[in-house]
Amino acid sequence: MLPRALNANLAFSGNIPNYLTESQLNNLIAAFQVWYDDKSISDTKRRIRGRYWLIFLTLRFTGARISEVINIKHEDIDFRNAEIRLITLKRHNPKKKGQYRVVPVPANLTSEIANYIVEYPHMRDKVFKVDRSNFNKVFKELCLQADIPRELAHPHILRHTRAIELLRAGVPVTIVQDLLGHSALTTTAIYLKISGQEAKGILREKGLI
Repeated sequence: MLPRALNANLAFSGNIPNYLTESQLNNLIAAFQVWYDDKSISDTKRRIRGRYWLIFLTLRFTGARISEVINIKHEDIDFRNAEIRLITLKRHNPKKKGQYRVVPVPANLTSEIANYIVEYPHMRDKVFKVDRSNFNKVFKELCLQADIPRELAHPHILRHTRAIELLRAGVPVTIVQDLLGHSALTTTAIYLKISGQEAKGILREKGLI
């Protein structure tokens, strides 16, 4: 669940990215889960949808880029410690290719992955190997089903949402930088900017005005 501070639809100004509100994120999670749990589909479709469901959850809890998630290998998942190793893809810094970061995730995410592999053992090394454009298409369709505006219906919105969530929860910006794989702190710092209306709400909540 997202912090209460995300409940309102807050408009960013300038270059601050948009993100999903708590209700929007919950609606999207529900839409994905209903789509995956559809009892009327064949086992083959369930196997395929299971991969999309796991990619969605991984994007949601790591804040990773879609290109990083579809490159996850089985050996990158630490099931015991609930951690996922991601290769950090920095398009603007080709000299730093091959760098990895380890991102802690909820234990139920690694359990979901483990359960999927138990159900479909031949998919052990293929769980995240999906076509990016196909995932984007499914993501957009389910966003629209969840009444999320079309301009927010892209996987990268989960990265922005996770960044905001972590910072609002009090996670230091330098740690958020490491978790997201930002090469410069200034990139992470844009999420620290808040609108005037939001600032007023925070000050009122803290009894400062």
